[in-house]
Amino acid sequence: MAILFIILAIFVLILLSKGLVIVKQAQVIIIERLGKYNRTLESGLHIIWPLIDKSRSINWRFVRTDFQGNKYVQIKSETRIDLRETVYDFPRQNVITSDNVSIEIDALLYFQVTDPVKAVYEINNLPHAIEKLTQTTLRNVIGELELDKTLTSRDTINSRLRDILDEATDKWGVKVNRVELQDINPPQEIKTAMEKQMRAERDRRAKILEAEGEKKSQILVAEGDKEASITRAEGEARAKFLVAEAEAKAIREIASAVEATGTDPAQYLLAVKYIKAFNEIVQKEDKTVLIPYEASAILSSVKTIEQLFKK
Repeated sequence: MAILFIILAIFVLILLSKGLVIVKQAQVIIIERLGKYNRTLESGLHIIWPLIDKSRSINWRFVRTDFQGNKYVQIKSETRIDLRETVYDFPRQNVITSDNVSIEIDALLYFQVTDPVKAVYEINNLPHAIEKLTQTTLRNVIGELELDKTLTSRDTINSRLRDILDEATDKWGVKVNRVELQDINPPQEIKTAMEKQMRAERDRRAKILEAEGEKKSQILVAEGDKEASITRAEGEARAKFLVAEAEAKAIREIASAVEATGTDPAQYLLAVKYIKAFNEIVQKEDKTVLIPYEASAILSSVKTIEQLFKK
C-alpha cells in the first residue's frame, strides 16, 4: 500500500511538473488538445493536461556569427512564439535593374508576429516564407528602376517593399514594420564609370563656378569704372561750373571798372585775350607773326589797361 501511494505521489508530481507552464513576458504558447487547437497561453502561470495537451512548435530563424565574423542562418523549432519585433538579416542577392545592370543588395527586414495562431497554422515555414517573399518582391521592385534611381531612392524602395510585404504577410499574422537596404553594390566596371562621371560632373561644376565668378568680377569692375567715370565727369562739370562762375564774376567787376574810363568792356576783354595769346606764342618760340584785325581798337584797349594799372 505504501509503495502504491509513493508511485501515485510520483505520478502526481510528474503531472504537476508537466502541467504547470510559465510563459514569459512578450511570449505565447499555442496549445493543442488531441491534435486540435485549444487555446493560446499568454504570459503568466498556466495549467495544462500533460497527456492530452501539447504545445505546437514553430520554426524560428536565428542569425549566428562564427569565430571569423561570418554570419550564418540557423532555423530552430520553438514552442514559444516571441511577439517582439524581430530582425531578419538576409544574405546578399543579385537583382537586375530595368537598364540590365546586375547589382548585389543586402537587406534587413523588421517584422513582428501579431497573430500567433495564423503564424502557426497559415504557413508551414514562416521564416523561409518571409525570406523568399522578400527576395522576390525586392527583385520586382528593383527591376522597375534604373541603376541611378536605385542608388538614390532607398527610402522609396524601402517604403514600397514594406507596403507590399506587409499586405502579403498579413494573412500569416505578421506585420512588417520596415525594410532597410544595407548595401547596394554595382559591378566594378559600373563603379569605375560612375567615378569618372562623378569627376567629370565635379569638373563641370567647378568650371561653371569659375566662369560665374569671373563674370561677376568683370561686372563689378565695369560698374566700378562706370561709377568712377560718373564721379569724375560730375567733378569736372562742377569745376567748369565754378570756373565759369569765377570768370563771370571777374568779367562783371572788370566791366564795372572799365565803364568808368569810357571804354567798351567787350573790346577790353578781347584785348586781354589777345595779349594772353601773344604771350603763349612767345613762350612756345613760335616764329609766326599774327596781326589781329581791328589792331587800332586793340591798341586803345591796351592803353586803357596801362592806365588802369597806373592808377
